Amino acid sequence: MKLRVLTVGRAPGWIDEGFAEYAHRLSLERLELVVVPVRRGQTTEQRLLGAVREREVVVVLDRRGTAISSEDLAALMAGWRMQGRDVAFLVGGVEGLGSRARQRAEHVLSLSKLTFPHLLVRVVLAEQLYRAAMILGNHPYHR
Repeated sequence: MKLRVLTVGRAPGWIDEGFAEYAHRLSLERLELVVVPVRRGQTTEQRLLGAVREREVVVVLDRRGTAISSEDLAALMAGWRMQGRDVAFLVGGVEGLGSRARQRAEHVLSLSKLTFPHLLVRVVLAEQLYRAAMILGNHPYHR
């Protein structure tokens, strides 16, 4: 299973390093960061949706989405593994994502009721995907 985080904007080095650390730790899944450039005449939402591959499960991250636990995320991952599906997580920029992205998504999830900077979401999501994989592997990381 391939997990792709689709987002916009250049991040400081510590963000990229944090994401890379958790991507490296994942063994069964491949975690990839795709930074989509925004061009004139296209919204962030249009560019992100344009980067989604045809058969990918689309997961939109939005603080107004459904709040789930790490165990819930692990259960979703287990289902995607069983179905042999790849997943695209959409992280909007400072303006977030609109209704088109939410309609295209199979899941609209919230990492927290708190509002995080969209750049920081990359690291938080990567850690949670790693944590979910550890839960599925009965690893003691998740305590």
